[in-house]
Amino acid sequence: MTTRAEPGDDQGDPGLSAVMSERRQLINLGYRLLGSLADAEDVVQETYARWYAMSAQERQAIEAPGAWLMTVASRICLNLLGSARARRETYVGDWIPEPLPEPTEWITGRSGVGAIDPADRVTLDESVTMAFLVVLDSMTPAERVAFVLHDVFRYPFGEVAEIVGRTPAACRQLASSARRRVRTAETPAGPSAGQARIVRQFRTAWQATDIDALISLLDPGATATADGGGLAVTHLLPIVGGEQIARAYAEIARVSGHRTTFLECTVNGLPGLVAQQEGDIATVFAFEIAGDRIRHIWAVRNPEKLRPWRIS
Repeated sequence: MTTRAEPGDDQGDPGLSAVMSERRQLINLGYRLLGSLADAEDVVQETYARWYAMSAQERQAIEAPGAWLMTVASRICLNLLGSARARRETYVGDWIPEPLPEPTEWITGRSGVGAIDPADRVTLDESVTMAFLVVLDSMTPAERVAFVLHDVFRYPFGEVAEIVGRTPAACRQLASSARRRVRTAETPAGPSAGQARIVRQFRTAWQATDIDALISLLDPGATATADGGGLAVTHLLPIVGGEQIARAYAEIARVSGHRTTFLECTVNGLPGLVAQQEGDIATVFAFEIAGDRIRHIWAVRNPEKLRPWRIS
């Protein structure tokens, strides 16, 4: 898990570099709270706009600018989470968090992702796996903010209470409820090398349209969810059952396999796949693996969510 940033030498009259050094921490917070790098970047921009809307004297009076920025960003995220539920009602199909590439492990050995500034990169750990983010998305806004601030960023409940607008005791209850959701959904994680092997075997079987091999790699109760956002063709409802997924994915390979190249990439810190068509990123696949079987596949096809994966 990530840890809370210290204000450091942001005392007195902070310069631009001192304040901007908090940018990566704010991006990390925003992504975990919203599940979208684009939205996280908007939150950071709004947070800095509020900082510089104050007079120089008002800014100098803030003893810990880093803590102030985190508090403001958290409140903006809380408001956005409240309105996000209404927006999701008009979203076409299932909404999946925006997948993140690993900056040092881009397309099979290539270093770097486009020209993304290091300050905009999200620290990859267990709190940004796709499975974890999906559980976070099932929480109420207050649960999500209280849990992420306390359990991920190590904020004491007294400070969380000031941000969420509840008592410390209420925030403790919110985080406890969120923790139970996480424990219920947790899958025992195998070694990364073992997960990579299973994903590679899945890719090989998929390209060969080997239904029996696909079935053997999928948990019988597996689920495959896709997100096209109405901007890319995909299945609107989750596919449930290992055999059903195998047959559906085999049909996808039969129809488009000849013009699709699969790349083994790190997706949100775990082994995943990227499908390229005519040189463009078409789909990013994240996997949840339990033991030696795939339990869940998330296929993100919404082009607006694939922006971090494009090579500049």
